[in-house]
Amino acid sequence: MKNPMLEALSQLLEKLLLISNFKLFSSGTPGEDKARNSYNEISSFLRGDVLEVPRTHLTHYGIYLGDNRVAHMMPDILLALTKDKGRTQKVVSNKRLILGVIGRVASIRVDTVEDFAYGADILVNHLDKSLKKKALLNEEVAQRAEKLLGITPYSLLWNNCEHFVTYCRFGTSISPQADKFCENVKIIIRDQRSVLASAVLGLASIVCLGLASYTTLPAIFIPFFLWMAG
Repeated sequence: MKNPMLEALSQLLEKLLLISNFKLFSSGTPGEDKARNSYNEISSFLRGDVLEVPRTHLTHYGIYLGDNRVAHMMPDILLALTKDKGRTQKVVSNKRLILGVIGRVASIRVDTVEDFAYGADILVNHLDKSLKKKALLNEEVAQRAEKLLGITPYSLLWNNCEHFVTYCRFGTSISPQADKFCENVKIIIRDQRSVLASAVLGLASIVCLGLASYTTLPAIFIPFFLWMAG
C-alpha cells in the first residue's frame, strides 16, 4: 500500500517540474529547414537507435524502429476520455500533452521522425556516452520498445520517456533528468530560508483558515520536516 504522504509529495514534485519547464509545451510550428535536416539524417539511423531531441530545459527520447518510425512515450489526456483510435492516433497537440501530464496518462506510440523531432535537431545514442552503460543489441532494443507499445501510466519523476528508452536500451529504467530535478529540490529545502518561508505561510494559513486539523497539521509538520532536512 502506498504511503499517502509520499504519494502527495511525489505529485507535488511533479507539478513543480511541470511548471518549471512549462515552455517545453509552448505552441509553435517546426521550422522547414530543421524538418528537412531531420529527413536527411534518417538514412543514417539504425533500428534500435535512441533518438533524442532537446526541448527547453528537458530532452525528449524515442527508439527508432526503422522505416521513418519512432516509438516514444507521450502523455495524452485523450487516452482517458475516448477509445476512438482515429482521434488518439493523431499527433499529440500541446494542450493534450499538458493535460496528459497532469492526468498522468500516456501511451508508448509510433510517430514519424518529423513528428517526433518537432523541428529540433536530433542526437543519436547520446545516452550511451553520458550514462557510460553498455547497450543491448539494437534489434533487442527495438523489440523491447515494440512490446511496450500501448497505454501506460505516466509520471514526470517515475515513468517518463527517458525511463522508457533506458529500459529498452540498457535493461534498466532510469531518468537522469528526474534525478537531477530531485537533487535541486533537496538543495532548495536545505536552505533555511525555505523553512522560514514555509513557517510564515503555515501561520498565515492558520490565521486565515482557522485551527482546523487540515490546516494546522500541515502548517506544523511541513516546516518541521524542512528544518530536519536542513
